[in-house]
Amino acid sequence: MELLLDTLMQTIASYMWPLFRVASMLMVMVVFGAATTPTRVRLLLAIAITLAIAPVLPPVKDAQLFSLSAVFITAQQIIIGVAMGFVTQMVMQTFVLTGQIIGMQTSLGFASMVDPSSGQQTPVIGNFFLLLATLIFLAVDGHLLMIRMLVASFDTLPISNVGLTLTSYRSLAEWGSYMFGAALTMSLSAIIALLLVNLSFGVMTRAAPQLNIFSIGFPITMIGGLLILWLTLTPVMAHFDEVWASAQLLLCDILGLQCQADGIL
Repeated sequence: MELLLDTLMQTIASYMWPLFRVASMLMVMVVFGAATTPTRVRLLLAIAITLAIAPVLPPVKDAQLFSLSAVFITAQQIIIGVAMGFVTQMVMQTFVLTGQIIGMQTSLGFASMVDPSSGQQTPVIGNFFLLLATLIFLAVDGHLLMIRMLVASFDTLPISNVGLTLTSYRSLAEWGSYMFGAALTMSLSAIIALLLVNLSFGVMTRAAPQLNIFSIGFPITMIGGLLILWLTLTPVMAHFDEVWASAQLLLCDILGLQCQADGIL
């Protein structure tokens, strides 16, 4: 009877703790963690992935489900999954910040709509860049790569009391500065172009003071902003590749995975 109980506990642990890591990642990850994704769909997807990967995962040692150590193990699995999903959120927020910066410069920042990922009101330009980056993320199979990294993380970070290190938390926090820098880099060309437009209006007003700059400046700035926005869409794919490769390197760093120089697992 004791042997049967130990076998039952081992079986439950081999499915329960991977489920916590998988469900935590899907809870925060883009697309699957969006407010528009039904919770039941997210749960069924987490269960399906767990049932598929659990037989090939390393066995859980000393599975004591009704103990204090089980609480810490569960917390570690949730933290690892949330950290992985949070990286994808920062990638998407890079493009949201780009859209917000361009929207403020083009006087289009007053237009806002509901962000499908968070349910909050965001500028429409930022939301447009978010949807564009999300489509690119799905087109390059970013969601499948996240699942591959998740499965590989069970080898480098096995189910135990030990989880992410302090260095991993620091790398995750420092990548936030890269997010703001990448957003500024993507919007820098639009900022300079609109600065030249405003500078030309200042020179024109100085040369002809009788012109009403407020009546003609606003529509011309908006039309110029839309033209600049159209031209800004050309290098979006290259920017996404660079940001996504950096995010993959970050995931490899915090998970202890061996990745190539371009960030691909």
